[in-house]
Amino acid sequence: MFKKPNAPGVPALIRRINAVVVAALLCAASPAFAAGGNAAAPAGPSAEKLFDPVASVLTHPRCLNCHQDQRPAQTDASIPHLQQVIRGAHGTGAATMQCAACHQGQNSADGRVPGAAHWHLAPLSMSWQSKTRAQICNQIKDPERNGGRKTPEQVIEHMRIDPLVLWAWNPGNGRSTPSITHEQFLQKLDAWAKAGMPCPGDKSAAK
Repeated sequence: MFKKPNAPGVPALIRRINAVVVAALLCAASPAFAAGGNAAAPAGPSAEKLFDPVASVLTHPRCLNCHQDQRPAQTDASIPHLQQVIRGAHGTGAATMQCAACHQGQNSADGRVPGAAHWHLAPLSMSWQSKTRAQICNQIKDPERNGGRKTPEQVIEHMRIDPLVLWAWNPGNGRSTPSITHEQFLQKLDAWAKAGMPCPGDKSAAK
């Protein structure tokens, strides 16, 4: 009777072939293989995620009330300033009713009258009245509409040291303050600046 020759190496060979096939299938299914060997880098934070913490400060009444067109606003409801206060020629009120007549270099002793050095409305070119977060974002990085600040560092430095900016966290008389601290605000500004100062509506901050 004819007998098949022994082939002790065949099972091992089949196992090796199976292992190679499985490895090839796994490789083909990987993102790096599909991208030609270059795995796509994860997308950076969206412009909204980067700018929203910044906008939460800029649109808070402590800031927004003085970034108005022709009249400053008051209270968290941002109502027009009482006593018919207006901008005036230089943002410091009318000649007959200057801001400094009531607002001194610091809050009054009882805190009812707010105060900080150089109390005045922001320049008209820096008004944020009735503007969206995206519009404010584009405005604060435009030197023609941000007080002539040409670099991100200049924008951040203004937010770091300006007495009127700092006042927002020390407004007196139980007034509300922004939801994040001044230090956190600077950190968020820095992260936004390092990402290229993207604005809401941009697809991604990733470059």
